[in-house]
Amino acid sequence: MEDKEKEVLDSIERLSQSLDIKINKKKSGATFKTKEVVVLLFMTALIGLVMGSIVTYNVTLKGKKVDDELQEFITNYDYIVDNYYDDIDKTKLVDSAIAGMLSTLDKNSAYVGGSDTNFSIYLEGTYEGTGIQVFNDEDNNIVIYSVFEDTPASKAGLKAGDIIVKLNDKDTTNMVISDFSSLIKKEKGSFKITYKRDDEVKTVSLKTEKVELKSVSSRIIEKDGKKFGYIRVTIFASNTDEQFKKELDDLESKGIDGLVIDFRGNSGGHLATAEEIISLFLDSSHPIYQIKSKDNQSKYYSTGKETKDYKISILIDGDSASATEVVTSALMEQYGAKTVGEKSYGKGTVQELQTLPDGEQYKLTTKSWLTSKGKVIDGKGIEPDYNVKLSENYIENPSDENDNQLQKALDILK
Repeated sequence: MEDKEKEVLDSIERLSQSLDIKINKKKSGATFKTKEVVVLLFMTALIGLVMGSIVTYNVTLKGKKVDDELQEFITNYDYIVDNYYDDIDKTKLVDSAIAGMLSTLDKNSAYVGGSDTNFSIYLEGTYEGTGIQVFNDEDNNIVIYSVFEDTPASKAGLKAGDIIVKLNDKDTTNMVISDFSSLIKKEKGSFKITYKRDDEVKTVSLKTEKVELKSVSSRIIEKDGKKFGYIRVTIFASNTDEQFKKELDDLESKGIDGLVIDFRGNSGGHLATAEEIISLFLDSSHPIYQIKSKDNQSKYYSTGKETKDYKISILIDGDSASATEVVTSALMEQYGAKTVGEKSYGKGTVQELQTLPDGEQYKLTTKSWLTSKGKVIDGKGIEPDYNVKLSENYIENPSDENDNQLQKALDILK
């Protein structure tokens, strides 16, 4: 009986560490930053375990006794674990319970899976791998969707559309993506990939290494005797601000007459990254956004040392969201930047990311944000100064000349 009781108490202790429950202990006093859209969050919930009949523990939740709803959950968890006819993976059971709870909340609170998912990889901006993205086609082949530049995969000559047929000696036919990823991990960083391109089959050797995802690109566009900088940002990853500063410094060194920032299709990301990018253009006297929680509302300011003096145009569309809208609204209200395109998505809430002990993750909406002047954009979006729908010519034949939104942004700079 003592061994069984110890097992139960150890299980509760493990779960309490992941779910922020106080069990006859004082809180550790740990603090967490809340500046990022995605940060750590501890969820208040408890899974109770039983031995024979229900055992009563001295459990408190935020200083209060467990309420009836949570007790009902504990009771049913106990019943399922004790009476299900087969073995139960308790970790998966808890993960599924959390996913179920999140599904009853707003659309932005969600279970996102493991920390090696595309969601987490793109937000982190780096990962250990080969530099390929893959998908299952309708015949269940493993097909390369894209190859990142300057990675082991690109150096080995792999291209989008290649069908992977073997990993070492393991046939990957009819293999799902999750099994393929697990197989790569088991190879511990060095393996051979056999792929098919058209009717030719080749084998290459690959080693995993740290891959940095490029989320910022830039170039000079000359028009009517003037030189304009163009920066495209695809996501606000943790390293996007560093890439942005490098590209901006390079453009400014070439003597630009104005700047176009392209946020079309950018769904957002880290709020801290958005702050850093805004601060490249505004000095610290400028407010850049406001955060509203259950208890208070706070105004946040730029950390920049100077305010730029050239004109800025920003391209947005219906997929421009979240941190993208933070930067756009701040530069509109505090810098005087003009926007071109179509109304943005309208995501005015902040999510925080929690990583569970098994590596699974979920995001929870904890706050809302307002523009620097206190405007609500959630569900409304940002109306551009110049509402311009992307032309069919560009969709059929993408080029700067056919990009009527870009051309309008350049005309504004002139």
